[in-house]
Amino acid sequence: MKKILSALAGALAGFLNGLFGSGGGLAAVPLLKALGADDRKAHATSLLVIAVLSLFSIGMYLRGGGVRLSDAAAYLPGGVIGAAAGALLLRRLPLRWLRLIFSGVVLFSAWRLWNR
Repeated sequence: MKKILSALAGALAGFLNGLFGSGGGLAAVPLLKALGADDRKAHATSLLVIAVLSLFSIGMYLRGGGVRLSDAAAYLPGGVIGAAAGALLLRRLPLRWLRLIFSGVVLFSAWRLWNR
């Protein structure tokens, strides 16, 4: 049963990732936690899942002509630096802070979407 639930969680994360552009990460963490992963493992695993899903989505968008690599070039250096800093902090942050930051990002994202 856990394999079926994991596959369904992956399908939902993949759908959201393709639809919203890495939005599947917001769903992946709570889904992984519901399936028994601890907080840090859920965040780290969701990053790996979203990385693979993002590569697939990128291919689909490039193939469809919806984006060019040059459109993302200016954002990549800062993104790489931010990703490295986040990965280092994930191991060091107390769980309470990790949960608060993640919750804040989710609430801020919801607020931004609601007020557009």
